[in-house]
Amino acid sequence: MLLRKITLEEFGAYRGKQSLDLTTEKKKPIILIGGLNGCGKTTLLDAIQLALYGPRARCSGRGNKTYEAYLRESINRQADPTRGSSVTLEFTVAVDGTEHYYKVVRSWHTSGKSTLKEFLTAFIDEGYGARAKANRRAEPELKHSRVLSEGWADHVESLLPLEVASLSFFDGEKIESLADPERAASVIQSAIHSLLGVNTVQQLRTDLLALQRRQKLSDEEQHLMDNIHEQEREQKAVEAELEDAEQDVAQRRTSLGTARRSLETLEEAFAHEGGNLFNRRVEIERDHARALVRLTELRSSLANLAAGPLPLLMMSGHLKELRKQAKREQTAAEAGQVLGVLEERDQWLLELLPEEAKEAVTERLEADRAKRAKQADLKTDLALPSDMLTQLSLLDAASARDKARAAELLKEVADTDEERVQLERQLAGVPAASKVEAIQQEREAQLREVAKKEDAYERALERFTELKRRLEFVTASLDRAHEKFVRTKVKAEEVERIIKYSEKARRTLDLFSDALLKGHISRLEVAMLQSFRTLMRKQGLVQGLRIDTNKFTLTLTDSEGELLDPARLSAGERQLLAVSLLWGLMKVAGNRLPSVIDTPLGRLDSRHREHLVDRYFPYASDQVLLLSTDEEIDEYLLSRLESSVAHKYMLVHDDTTFTTSVVSGYWWNAGAQNVA
Repeated sequence: MLLRKITLEEFGAYRGKQSLDLTTEKKKPIILIGGLNGCGKTTLLDAIQLALYGPRARCSGRGNKTYEAYLRESINRQADPTRGSSVTLEFTVAVDGTEHYYKVVRSWHTSGKSTLKEFLTAFIDEGYGARAKANRRAEPELKHSRVLSEGWADHVESLLPLEVASLSFFDGEKIESLADPERAASVIQSAIHSLLGVNTVQQLRTDLLALQRRQKLSDEEQHLMDNIHEQEREQKAVEAELEDAEQDVAQRRTSLGTARRSLETLEEAFAHEGGNLFNRRVEIERDHARALVRLTELRSSLANLAAGPLPLLMMSGHLKELRKQAKREQTAAEAGQVLGVLEERDQWLLELLPEEAKEAVTERLEADRAKRAKQADLKTDLALPSDMLTQLSLLDAASARDKARAAELLKEVADTDEERVQLERQLAGVPAASKVEAIQQEREAQLREVAKKEDAYERALERFTELKRRLEFVTASLDRAHEKFVRTKVKAEEVERIIKYSEKARRTLDLFSDALLKGHISRLEVAMLQSFRTLMRKQGLVQGLRIDTNKFTLTLTDSEGELLDPARLSAGERQLLAVSLLWGLMKVAGNRLPSVIDTPLGRLDSRHREHLVDRYFPYASDQVLLLSTDEEIDEYLLSRLESSVAHKYMLVHDDTTFTTSVVSGYWWNAGAQNVA
């Protein structure tokens, strides 16, 4: 589709009849439309959608108004309401290789105080393509089509489905909303299904199912059909609720994430000010007091040990000598006790021996007694008790026991004292209450806010999960009803044949749909990543991009292959990511749709603006309408864009009459400066 011309008559701020030639050339695909805020740029975007879709158009100025109220308010305030307003859009569409020229006129006026009448008239030139090839300046030969006019709402869906149009007509705010991963997932899903033809396959599958049911109905079958219709209505209602619930979950998840990040910031500030120590000061003081008590107990235990035999360990040398002396005195005492007995024994023994043996034996016995007498003769006699050795053995055992216990106590004293020192250091680092009181109160308030948002998020998630289960139940019930209905219709061989081959074709279409979906996603990943790299200033920031085939969620990876949270991107980079999504979709779709962009450079820095002007706008599509302020496409950017611009217009607003008119040129072009 290519837009050719739009004409506004008494529409919104546009007074009288205002027209814009929108034809473009291959190397000049851009129509640049400049206007200050409030001059009618968004109104122009709304007019295009209104002409095509009427009450279904997603006009930004409509809000919650009824369609009739919106049309009433769209009539220029200085115009006669009974004459009303109109929007005329002319465009060409290639259908089966033949280019058709369409002209759609949507007009409305009031009749009396409460009645508003709307009219839609459609014209078509089915032979325009052939004449255009023969003559570049060929004028369309338009013919009014009553059938086309009456069925325009259905016909426009075959030319440009509304869901697809939402990807072709967008403003800066919409681009920012697409930067949210949850919103991007729904856009990717909608685009792949609508823009890239997956819906066509699914519609064909649905048509095959309808073919199975298209028979004359008996009373029983009519009852089944009524039941099916009721369940289908319930299914649509649940799907609508589920969509709202999904958006609610996404919004609450985003809100919760923002609250958690604020809490993290407060936690970091609180920790930086020593807040954790401040919260633990009572515990630290209690541990410090316990350490002091334990030290006292340990030192008391050491003192008790010192009152026992433990100090004798310092006299180990003296105790060793004492043990030797006790042994000597014990040996001397034993020798002294047996010496007199030995003399009597030796005398008795000598009397028993013959004379010739007495001399030798006497010498031996005297030597033995002399030796024992020598043992009994001590240089030093401390008169130690006879059980001194036993007492010393007991002393050794007690000393060894007390030594081991003392070592344990000393280690525990050292550990406890080290704990005391550490606790005293922590107490010294505890900030004053006045220093952390304010941030602590703010932190506690944020904790309550996070808890509230978590609760709201959980409730929204529970509602979403419940609706999802309900949808699955309703869908399963509907499938069973369909199966039952189909079984009741299998009455003839022809019906059986239709059902058999329809089921087979539906299974084939399921496989084809999955393969088509994966193929489109793969192409979109490549196109979107290429687009993002083209637009990005930081070339190495994002190295990989993946789209989940089930949830259609977007995943980024950095140069290390690690997942890259989109929240780490700046606002401008997220906007470029959203633009890359739209550009990638257009590339995969073949650039066959016009791109109408309102407020295109909102939150971008100068370098990113240059990238968009140089690398995106001239290649975004075969036709690009830029609705810009003088701050977005300024004189410098205009010079870079000039070679790709087919037409330039200014929306000039008269502040005295509150009306807008269209003039040729742009702010810094000759002829436009005076009116600007």
